[in-house]
Amino acid sequence: MNTAAPGWHPGERALQARAGVSARMADVGSRVLRDHMPDQHRSFFTLLPFLLAGTVDASGQPRVSLFTGAPGFAHSPQPRVLRVDAAAGARGHADEDLAVGAPVGLLGIEAHTGRRNRMNGWIEALDDRGFAVRVGQSFGNCPKYIHPRQAVHGAAGGPVEHATHGALDAAGQALVAAADTFFIATAHPDALRSDDPVAGVDVSHRGGPAGFVRVQDAATLLVPDYVGNSFFNTFGNLQLEPRCALLFIDFATGERLHLVARGEVLWEGPEREALPGALRVLRLSVSEVRRTTGGLPLRWLPA
Repeated sequence: MNTAAPGWHPGERALQARAGVSARMADVGSRVLRDHMPDQHRSFFTLLPFLLAGTVDASGQPRVSLFTGAPGFAHSPQPRVLRVDAAAGARGHADEDLAVGAPVGLLGIEAHTGRRNRMNGWIEALDDRGFAVRVGQSFGNCPKYIHPRQAVHGAAGGPVEHATHGALDAAGQALVAAADTFFIATAHPDALRSDDPVAGVDVSHRGGPAGFVRVQDAATLLVPDYVGNSFFNTFGNLQLEPRCALLFIDFATGERLHLVARGEVLWEGPEREALPGALRVLRLSVSEVRRTTGGLPLRWLPA
């Protein structure tokens, strides 16, 4: 197992070079990318009532799952391990994707404080009650574009219902068009066969003003890329592997939309010009939509 301090993979470095930030990000990477969780991150995860997870299926297709629990359901027994007490049958797509040795990316986010920490690694142990992740990379993110709302565990989730479509119907388009937040999972093409932490799975938060995601048609979305931390974790992965997955949540009703898509980064052109403040545009071609209602024991309060 490679336990050296992790860095940037070629896809991320290519984007950083094109954006003119290579020298700065080489220094940043050496300081903020860790092969363990500092105590601050370890305690942060214990505060959270939910986590986002990025996994990949047997073909390498990324998928997003939402894990929930009373605060403390995620906890770190030691700096290189995070334990998540999410029972089998309540792990979303991760129920199918997780196995000992499988890659996973995790995102902890506390919207009412603006804190978010990301980690990727490999499943070290798996049972009916949960799983443990061995840390590959651990790092924090800036609070930009996080909309303040507080998630509270303990709501009645109601019965779970799923519906799958090949494209966004009118209700799905309306949910996406009104969103101020979504989550995206991407992966390095070697994620299923590499023990290098730079070649893992990532799940990231994307935010902006309500309506920042433009619905071009039932199978095409345009997402502006604003000034950020210049890590290019998502876009760097898409340089090498265009498949991705998105999760939209209706924070009023708990409805979730999981989209399977392919992503392309547009640096110039009318799409960018039509989106104020965009440095680049992510064009997403959607091939599958899964709507889920019920089963979410969370409510979101104004912060």
